[in-house]
Amino acid sequence: MLTLRTPEERFAELPDFPYPPRYCEVDDTEGGSLRMAWVEAGPEDADPVLMLHGEPSWSFLYRRMIPIVAAAGHRVICPDLVGFGRSDKPARLEDHTYARHVEWVRALAFDTLDLRNVTLVGQDWGGLIGLRLAAEHPERFSRIVTANTGLPTGDFPMPEIWWQFRKAIQSQPAIDVGGFIQWGCTQVMRDEVRAAYDAPFPDDSYCAGPRAMPGLVPTSPDDPAAPANRAAWATLCQSATPMLVAFSDSDPITGPMGGILQTEMRGAHGIEHPVIRGAGHFLQEDAGEELARHVVEFLATVSSA
Repeated sequence: MLTLRTPEERFAELPDFPYPPRYCEVDDTEGGSLRMAWVEAGPEDADPVLMLHGEPSWSFLYRRMIPIVAAAGHRVICPDLVGFGRSDKPARLEDHTYARHVEWVRALAFDTLDLRNVTLVGQDWGGLIGLRLAAEHPERFSRIVTANTGLPTGDFPMPEIWWQFRKAIQSQPAIDVGGFIQWGCTQVMRDEVRAAYDAPFPDDSYCAGPRAMPGLVPTSPDDPAAPANRAAWATLCQSATPMLVAFSDSDPITGPMGGILQTEMRGAHGIEHPVIRGAGHFLQEDAGEELARHVVEFLATVSSA
């Protein structure tokens, strides 16, 4: 597998993100290995809060949440998905599959870090991957927070605006990653923040991950990932693991999924679910502090299953 590694100097001027990266090697499933990166904060002996980002962001997206959740006494762990952030970047579109991304995060979280009593915080692809892990390894998870995400099975149509996003990111000669993040926000980002989202991608050769991910979302019942997602959905619907549904009010992509999760997921019943006002798809960027406070309250008041 041909991989690229973003030079470290690209990450030299990150605003409000003082966390030193940590690294591990995971199996690339082709006989080689990939370097995955993550950052941590909070007591190392505390139960972990695993924050998973989506497309086309990286762990920098959680910089407003990390200090609040860590200060409340929790161990916060924010990985960079393969193809994003400081993690290695497979250079071909076909190197990226849904199953591989689930396995790569599983390897980091369980084989390397041996995380237990995990609270998942998943947004965008962070939910698509994290919810699969929660369903397939329920003994590892104690709570789940879903934030502008879902678990598509291909049985229901995706919204038209998502198809427009997929076409745009797959067809542009060069991807403006910072521009796509800004498109998914209601607040205007500072120039240095936008530059931080661009940092992992020195040129378009590094962008196979961002280009590939929209095409991995199951959009038909016969998609390769559909059976596993369908099984995970059925498992989670019956799971007693408490689930907080913390969606924003201004996300045209995943917005309708919030109500479905609250209704269908057993673990979401009997919990007061917040709606984060004035935030877009990347609600961590628009209202990270508010989302973090909801996570802290959830951890403090809702017992694990």
